Amino acid sequence: MTQAAYDPNNIFAKILRGELPAHKLYEDEATFAFMDIMPRGTGHCLVIPKAPSRNILDVDTAALAAVTATVRKLAIAVKNAFSADGVSVHQFNESAGGQVVFHLHFHVIPRFEGVELKPHSSKMEEQDVLAANAEKIRAALNS
Repeated sequence: MTQAAYDPNNIFAKILRGELPAHKLYEDEATFAFMDIMPRGTGHCLVIPKAPSRNILDVDTAALAAVTATVRKLAIAVKNAFSADGVSVHQFNESAGGQVVFHLHFHVIPRFEGVELKPHSSKMEEQDVLAANAEKIRAALNS
């Protein structure tokens, strides 16, 4: 079975083009990180490559290396920003694998002992909460 083509009108491509808003956390020449608007936990953010790629099955290896380095930066930052006990990194591929948005992305979620994650796509977070959490993460990135 062949892989479906990349759709340049997916929500993350629109965020990259500035057509949709996002609480930006980090950006470099190859990657972009921002808050998840339906977080599964406090400080849940996303890291994406700027290069068009549907998922890990078609991403260029250089783009994957760049996004992985940014995932590590964000994992360290969210752990520090929220004094988390750990960090979960999730990545899904194709519908059967749990992927909902078809632009490669990694979920970076601070984790706390005894606190379960909220269900996937459960509820949109308030913008002021996202903004406050984004500020904490940006401060941790810059420290």
